[in-house]
Amino acid sequence: MLVHPCHDHASGCAVGGEGGCTVSVSRWQPLLYYKSLSGRRAAQILRSGAPCRQTEMRVMERTFREQLFFLVLSLSVLKGDTRYIENNEISKDELFSLFNSELKRETPEEFIYRRPLRCLDMVAVEGQFTFTAERPQLSCAVFFMAEPNEVISVDYDHVDIDCRAGDFITVFDGWVMKGEKFPSSQDHPLPLYERYVDYCDSGSLRKSVRSSQNVAMVFFRIHNAGSSFTLTVRKHINPFPCNVISQSPEGSYTMVIPQQHRNCSFSIIYPVAIDVSEFSLGHYNNFPKRAMPGCAESGDFVQLLGGSGIDTSKLLPITDLCISFTGPTHMKIGCDNTVVRMVSSGNYVSRVSFSYRVLGSQELQTIKLNNVEDFCFNN
Repeated sequence: MLVHPCHDHASGCAVGGEGGCTVSVSRWQPLLYYKSLSGRRAAQILRSGAPCRQTEMRVMERTFREQLFFLVLSLSVLKGDTRYIENNEISKDELFSLFNSELKRETPEEFIYRRPLRCLDMVAVEGQFTFTAERPQLSCAVFFMAEPNEVISVDYDHVDIDCRAGDFITVFDGWVMKGEKFPSSQDHPLPLYERYVDYCDSGSLRKSVRSSQNVAMVFFRIHNAGSSFTLTVRKHINPFPCNVISQSPEGSYTMVIPQQHRNCSFSIIYPVAIDVSEFSLGHYNNFPKRAMPGCAESGDFVQLLGGSGIDTSKLLPITDLCISFTGPTHMKIGCDNTVVRMVSSGNYVSRVSFSYRVLGSQELQTIKLNNVEDFCFNN
């Protein structure tokens, strides 16, 4: 059996050779090099020890590249960047091109997601988005959505529109659908006029806009073909989320208002079965569970609302809860939009926990026929 002249099989370390080899290699990779040679050439190489360093360097380079790939992939998983590998338009060649001898220190920048925007679009990932008008586009909107515990920032990277001709790009802090706004004016911390940020009005004075909740949108109007703009969208952790539109038709959530005078809502745009498992409003902790027809006098309460729009002030009340409890309260709500809304006076730490799942077609049919558990079919 041929033995590498620079390899000590007992220790697994490379030793000896001309001047002494100092690089560790695996037990089996050098042997493959010699097995590929003729017997006479292999004997000459074994006697001379000349290719020792070259072989080990090739092995070391290949091993280093494999380790580097594994390291970057592991970091991507920890940071959540794997969604770029899974969902984005990055080819395999582009991905592996990162792992070459000229690997840049700015590796994370290589993973930024880029795609064109449509006139009516929905975006739920971070990235850079460009709209280029092929013809006049007079009524366009892009809806942005993040996780419940995130807010969204929108940065203007490049804008080439004609504001004097009536073009505009406006970022709205929330969503607008069919004339209704989320969050409602009652629940949002800013007055309505401050929630609209128009590029033509603010220009270079305000190139970045951040939302107050996990949804935002951009309206734009462009008259001339060839006009364009580019936006970069990023997500940021929000330690105390307030006013959320759920991305998922099922899940669980805990809403907390830490002694702040504000209203928060969690909107589920599906007919759902909902279980309220915990409800704490501080001043009624020792009282039994009870639903009251109206809790506005208490100043701290939770509402379950339902309807077909997104403006919580226009939804119909299903029930109010203003007595703390622990234990499940189960309801099936067949509305297009179900909302858990918490009103806080700011005197207490308010907390409500709940889980939800989308109703199946058979459950919806049963509700529609019985018309007992749900009122949305009558309104």
